[in-house]
Amino acid sequence: MKNNTESTTPSDLLNDLKNLVTEAEKMMGESITEHTADAVDTLRSRFESAHARLAEMGANVKKQVVDGARCTDQTIRANPYQSLAIAAGVGVLVGVLIGRRNR
Repeated sequence: MKNNTESTTPSDLLNDLKNLVTEAEKMMGESITEHTADAVDTLRSRFESAHARLAEMGANVKKQVVDGARCTDQTIRANPYQSLAIAAGVGVLVGVLIGRRNR
């Protein structure tokens, strides 16, 4: 299992959650044994770890989005006319491309 300090990709997290579900299904399919409590504790700790990593990834994404929006806002306020010209140009380009597609 990876440490929380390592960079975790969404696919890594998804694979960990799939493995967790597979192990839980396997455990439920087997008969109850003396090791069931240990298996449940292991699954619970892995789930909590995956949950913590997912929450951390969500917080990082939120921070990046807020930082990007703040940077965009500052750029637009510093250069309002250039920003307006670029937005109009992109709008015209998208309109032309959509118009060509519909023909």
